[in-house]
Amino acid sequence: MKLYICWALFEIPGKPGHPCTYAHDQLVENGHNPEVIKSYGWTKLPKWFNLSKGRRIARKLTGSDVVPLLVLDDGTTVQGSRPIAAWAREHPAN
Repeated sequence: MKLYICWALFEIPGKPGHPCTYAHDQLVENGHNPEVIKSYGWTKLPKWFNLSKGRRIARKLTGSDVVPLLVLDDGTTVQGSRPIAAWAREHPAN
């Protein structure tokens, strides 16, 4: 399983948390150990700014360069922090 994130896993003081961190934390809390792949860029930028390998892979798999993106071993994708968190709760590894 691979988790494509923007560029870091970090907390935002006074906020619920960064979407990539939230998705990662939910996977880990449910027993998963995803390979984390940094996908530099920012979703709100034009796609020609988002040319990192991770963003190109996200675009190829989903038509969008939005991360976080979870790619399961069978190729299934789950895009966005809330859908990834829901998937993790519905499919605990432990």
